[in-house]
Amino acid sequence: MSQNPFDALGGAGGFDMNALLQQAQQMQEQLASAQQRLTETTVDGTVSGGAVTVTVNGVGEVVNVDIKAGEFDGSDADDLSDLGDMIVAAYRDAKAQADALAGEALGPLAGGGAPGGMPGQLGF
Repeated sequence: MSQNPFDALGGAGGFDMNALLQQAQQMQEQLASAQQRLTETTVDGTVSGGAVTVTVNGVGEVVNVDIKAGEFDGSDADDLSDLGDMIVAAYRDAKAQADALAGEALGPLAGGGAPGGMPGQLGF
């Protein structure tokens, strides 16, 4: 008895394994393309009227930090601490924008959620 186990899934008229594999390959290609576009896209997070700007790409990697000249003299620990806090805040702003872009770009390819199925987690 050498019956094809896939016959129960619709046989020749219902289940097409080649079509399923082709669809999976297309989805992989679309996902890779979307990830590449995210890597090439940048967004800025800015605080204190542009005193600090952090640029991240669509997958959340920092690509630039810009500190406006004359905003910080670094003469005391409080000034440097404030600068650190502002960099973190600008990064969080930029990262939130990058996460939103990734959700838009990858959501349809990941079943409506972020990759890994966890909201807010890119899985990269």
